[in-house]
Formats: sequence, C-alpha cells, structure tokens
Amino acid sequence: MGENIQSVKDINFDIQNDVFPSPSDWRDVFIYFLLVDRFDNNEEAIELCNHLSESGEPDISEGKKFQGGNIKGITRRLDYIRVLGANAVWLSPVFRNRQEMDESYHGYGIQDFLKVDERFGTLEDFQELVKEAHSRGMYVIQDIIINHTGDNWEYPGDNPYYYWKDAPGPFDFGKWRAFSKESGSKDGIGENDAVWPLEFQNSEYYKRRGQITDWNDNEQAVNGDFFTLKELDVRRSDVLDTLIKVYKYWIKETDIDGFRMDTVKHLESSSTAIFCNAIKEYAKSIGKHNFFIFGEIVGDDATIQKYIGRNSRIPGTNERFPSLDAALDFPLYFVLEEVIKGFSNPEVLRSRYEAFRNNYTDHGEAGRYFVTFVDNHDQMIRPYRRFMHGNSIHQQVVLAISYLLTSQGIPCIYYGTEQGFNGGGDDDAYIRECMFGGSWGAFGTQGYHFFNPENPIYCAISEVAGIRMSEPALRYGRQYFRPVSENGTDFYYPSSGKSILAYSRILDTIEILTVMNLDSESGENCIIIDSNLHRKGQKMTNLLCPGQQFIIEQSGETMFVKVELDAYSMLVLK
Repeated sequence: MGENIQSVKDINFDIQNDVFPSPSDWRDVFIYFLLVDRFDNNEEAIELCNHLSESGEPDISEGKKFQGGNIKGITRRLDYIRVLGANAVWLSPVFRNRQEMDESYHGYGIQDFLKVDERFGTLEDFQELVKEAHSRGMYVIQDIIINHTGDNWEYPGDNPYYYWKDAPGPFDFGKWRAFSKESGSKDGIGENDAVWPLEFQNSEYYKRRGQITDWNDNEQAVNGDFFTLKELDVRRSDVLDTLIKVYKYWIKETDIDGFRMDTVKHLESSSTAIFCNAIKEYAKSIGKHNFFIFGEIVGDDATIQKYIGRNSRIPGTNERFPSLDAALDFPLYFVLEEVIKGFSNPEVLRSRYEAFRNNYTDHGEAGRYFVTFVDNHDQMIRPYRRFMHGNSIHQQVVLAISYLLTSQGIPCIYYGTEQGFNGGGDDDAYIRECMFGGSWGAFGTQGYHFFNPENPIYCAISEVAGIRMSEPALRYGRQYFRPVSENGTDFYYPSSGKSILAYSRILDTIEILTVMNLDSESGENCIIIDSNLHRKGQKMTNLLCPGQQFIIEQSGETMFVKVELDAYSMLVLK
C-alpha cells in the first residue's frame, strides 16, 4: 500500500499491531549515526582493510556520486553496531530524491516524501530494518526535513535566483522539473517528475525568494532557499498539515522511534513547535510515549536553550519556540576536539558547562537536552575534517568518544570514527567515506571494507560503552570538573593543554571519577573527590580494570585519590 500513495488524503493512520515502546529515558541510549549510501551495500563481503596505507589523492568527483549503500546493508550490520555498544541507529534520509541527480546521495533533496528511494531499497526493507533493530533492543531514528524540498522546480528560465530583500513579493514560478524529456504520464506529471505527495505540487506552498546569500542574516536564513533546495512556506497551515501527515505516516508504517530534524534555525519557531507537538501527540496515541525529536541548531547554549523544553516562550511575548526534546551539542563540538588534542586550555571545556547551571535549575538533568558528538557529516568548521584527520594518535579519538560516554548528554558516534576514519578536505564528501569499499573508500582506498571488530579503537569504545550502560551515574549524574595536585596539598585546575582532565558524575551517593591523561608523557596526580561521600582508607576500583584499586587519602578536609596514567590513557573509578 505505502509505495503507491500520491496524496496525504489517502493515508490511513490506524495502527494494526503493537508498537515498540520508547525508552523511558533517552540518556540510556548511545546513538550510531550513518549515511545510508556510505555504510554497507549488502553484497558479498570483500577484503577487510587491515592496513592504513593511503593510495594517493582520491578523485573528488567519485565522492559526490551514489556509492551503492542500502538499507539491507544496515540490517546485516546491526550486530556490528550493537557490539560496539550503540543501541540506536540514526539514519540519513531514506526518502526518494530526484532520480536524475546523482549528487543527492546524502538524501536531503527529497522528491517524494512518501516513498523510499529505490537506490536505498524498499519500504519493506525499511520495515525489516526497524523490526530487526527492535528484536535486538535497539532503536531507529530517522533524519527528516520540513524546511525544504529537493530541487523539484525552477525559477523562470532555470536561472539561479538569489535572495533580494527588497523584492516586492515572491519571484515568479517557472516550471516543475521533469525526470527526462520522455517522462510524464498521460496527465503530464510522472512519479519521478515534480514533487510528491500531490499537495506539494502547488507553487504557493513555496516562499520563492531565491537562494540565501548571507547566512548570518536571519531574514534570509528563514525565508531563502537552502542553495538549490526549495524553501517551503511552513507558515501556511496547509503546508504544515501536509508535513505532519507525511511524517506521521512513516511512524505508522515503520514503527521508528524518533526523528532528527534538519536545519531547525531556518524554520519559523511557532510552526516547528506545532509540528513537534503534533508528531508527539500522534506517537503517544499509538503507544510511543517518549518519541524522540532532536534538532540541528548551530549556536551557543543560550540559543539552543530557546529551542528545547516543552513550554518554552520568549519572556514577555507569546511567541513559541520549537518543542524539541534535545539538540545536537554544537557548543561542546566546537571546543572538545582542541581540548582532547591538547591544543586548548581545558578551561574552555569547563566554561561551556556553566551554561547548564545558568539555564537549568537541576543541572544534572541538563544532559537529556543534548546529543553530543565529535565527528559529523555536516560541519561548520572549514576545511571539513574528521577528528583523526592529520592525526596518527588513535588513543586520542578513544578519549574523545569516551568523554561523550562518561559526560552529560546523549552520546552519538559518526560511522567510521570507531575505525579511525581520517577524511578531510575542502568538500564535505571527504568526511563521507564508504565503510564497505566502493570507489570512495576510507584512507584513499577502493575495494576494501572496514567492519573490523578487532580494531583497537572499536574495542576500547565498546568497553567504555558497556560501563556506561551498567552505571546509572554515568547517564544521569551531575558533572563536576576536579582540581588536581602533584603533592596532595596544592590543588588547581590545569591550564595547560597537555594535562590531566578529571571530572566526576554524582548520582545520589554514588560518585564515578573519570581521569584522562591528555599528555604524551605518563604522570602521577592526585585528584579531588567528594568529601561527603567518601572516607579515608576506602578504595576506588578502576571499572576498566576491576583488579586495579586506589586508596582514598586525605589532606585536611580534602579527599583525593592518587593515580598514575600512561600517555593518552584513562581511568574510570568508582
């Protein structure tokens, strides 16, 4: 039924079977984010790459084409993801993009909002993926777009129209794009032409203001086209109603567990709030009581805080903000890499968490509002680069992901990071390498896959992820950065990049202390712990090596443990 729907009027939203229940708290989840086209193609396994020798400068034109990854490939790799420790999979958009545009491999230029792109598979493939994930206790999050459609129509003359503030109104509509000269049905528009569902074949559904030229101008950012992708007018109730029905359909058809919403800052806040509330109400009505919606909001903590919380409003006004459950943690992303690599004073990391205490009365709960990450497919930093780009110290990426797993937030890992992918360059394709080989493999290779469960990065991440799942304090606890000392008397917060990074998570009477050595040399340090929770002579156990224990010492009223760490190593003490 689903693959043939042409109008949202034809959708039946009744549920025939029981749905998979939502997690009670999304902080219990570790998310694995992948690009469908770049992950796995479900073909017979080719040779595993067990070397990292690069084969020269890759041809960037290959990186901008579909590589052949598909939904069935994800299904067969669910155990690879699960053993890593991740229990949720976030998929790039699987909806049909324009079939004649090869560069839309990423999925963000939608041509039919009610169909799976044939290059990725079928609706049945999608349903099977979700079913298999649920059978393993895993969740599936679908990337969605409500800001724009694909490049499905042209301005007059197919000329590039750019945003013009003083334009008297919307630019004229040109015509719908056709798949080919021969495409089209007897009614003039075929399934690969224009845009679907039928409701979107209305030129008044689009703002038609031309492409954004100044991304720092909020008026343009909200009203302009996202490059050639055509801006929908979500201020219109009929547009918003269509979008709500489209995405309710995907919940109904596939039993997915959450949405990641693209380009939130380019949307009107009130319209997005209506969308989010409608989706969550539908999810609750069918038994998904904690359906998760998080968004991409590039901004500081004060900006993000405006978008999250179910009842947020601008003080003194009636304007509503999007009712998102969480946002991608860009403020952390902008500082964490430099701190872990020893290039920045750890103070910038400590300062970032002051926002939790300023914006949330219970800062222990602040972690529920942030999806934390290191690598990502879409970066604000240029040139594009993964954490490991130009870096041969694989222990550093272990520390970075371990920080996400032991600090506040809902941790998310980008596919390939667990295999040390090191892409980087002046095009985002460089950070979208293939896991399965293809002509755009990681490390400049072709024809090798990288699903290696014995990779030391993969193994180390898996170990820390297992500890996180067994320790509630690492998921829900308050977070405090800890002073250090060489002599057990004079404690201070390190100000040098090459230093010790120590922080505690405290939940009720439980404290878990994580200590990382960001230096290239080993060293011995004393780390403060909570004096109200510990007594002199007690022992703390290293959860990464249960046979290793540390005696709690005391200096005056200060309680501390003395630890020695090798270069780029860590301890998790309880």
